[in-house]
Amino acid sequence: MRYFRVLEAVVRAVLITLFKHTRTMAVDVVLGLQWGDEGKGKIVDFLAKEYDIVARFQGGPNAGHTLKFDGKKYVLHTVPSGIFRDDLINIIGNGVVIDPITLSKELDKLDDARVDYAERLLVSNKAHLILPTHVYLDAASEAAKGKNKIGSTLKGIGPTYMDKTGRNGLRVGDLLAADFKQRYETIKQKHLKLISLYPEIDFDLDAREAAWFDKLERLKALKIVDTLYYVHNALDQGKKILAEGAQGSMLDIDFGTFPFVTSSNTITAGVCTGLGVNPHQIGRVIGIMKAYCTRVGSGPFPTELHDENGQHLRDVGQEYGATTGRPRRCGWLDLVQVKYAMMVNGVTEMAMTKIDCLGDFDEIQVAHSYNTLGQSTRELPFELSDESLAPEYTAYPGWKMDLSGIDSLDDLPAAAQEYIAMLESALDVPFTYVSTGPERKSLITTNTAYST
Repeated sequence: MRYFRVLEAVVRAVLITLFKHTRTMAVDVVLGLQWGDEGKGKIVDFLAKEYDIVARFQGGPNAGHTLKFDGKKYVLHTVPSGIFRDDLINIIGNGVVIDPITLSKELDKLDDARVDYAERLLVSNKAHLILPTHVYLDAASEAAKGKNKIGSTLKGIGPTYMDKTGRNGLRVGDLLAADFKQRYETIKQKHLKLISLYPEIDFDLDAREAAWFDKLERLKALKIVDTLYYVHNALDQGKKILAEGAQGSMLDIDFGTFPFVTSSNTITAGVCTGLGVNPHQIGRVIGIMKAYCTRVGSGPFPTELHDENGQHLRDVGQEYGATTGRPRRCGWLDLVQVKYAMMVNGVTEMAMTKIDCLGDFDEIQVAHSYNTLGQSTRELPFELSDESLAPEYTAYPGWKMDLSGIDSLDDLPAAAQEYIAMLESALDVPFTYVSTGPERKSLITTNTAYST
């Protein structure tokens, strides 16, 4: 009798699990597989029409997602890239850190573009606030490092996440507290004590603080909700959600090129903590990579080019940071690094951007392995900046052709088709999207593309 009761309980548990999976939609994910700047904004903007909700799950105004359509260019730092799609809900999740000043500037540009976002932009009450002294502390800390700078965007991101993990931060929901000013002042004084330990820098805290409190009212006017419940209720109602990553997998705080990383989890796992969804609720994972590789700021970059090829990639690809304007370091594609990022993220399909930028090369190099101390390896080492490490390249023929206007893989030059086929074989995951230019319409959707 006891055996049948146990069997009945097991069957019931399985049926309940199956029921949950059939009635609950999954959260699909778009994220970068390199050091950021892979073109996530464009892919999210393109995919957004298939979804009901687009949600940012980590990072802050250090992100710079560039979108181009109708001959105009838009750069988003905090607002999700689905904001330009009418009737689409956009969520700034709890894993994001928010600077009211930067956010207000973004909203001004949306107003100029006549984008109606008032009812479509939701902010998590659990998202942390970037305070003026966070920015001050970031600048003072980075300046004190001298030659050992990590390449911070100086937006206050790191200090804000430090306060979050140190249980000292202020969240959006705290704006409604009667003693908010007192809480703010307590953290401010703590920061000023820390700043006094660094060499003095030029920073107008009074001006920054005045602007911050002024723009705080703009943030408070948005729809502030508990996005945990909002997301789960939406999934239960059959809504389709797309999670938008910021930065890139190699900047992940745990799995990136530490310490030259950002302060959040930029990988698929960050969706769970940044939006409050369960691991089994993750659906498609679309990894985005450039046809070559770039990096902004300091840190190891095995395939970096210091010659005319690197400069040409920078020029033709307009490789300058959307957030900082800094020139990006450029290099050949590194498949050791990409495969590492795919493994960490559980990538189910791929998107490749900027293949058009390779159109002038007679020969294209791709690193399939590394050589370190005379040994060849296809595993990413613990210390990527080891001077004994050298990429092992394979050369592929270029196509010497402008790819603009091409909307089918079959119409690409043979060498470009072979380059894509080689990558699919090496990565063992298909490309569902191939971008041939910065505009929204310059995107090839392959016959392996998923249909929602």
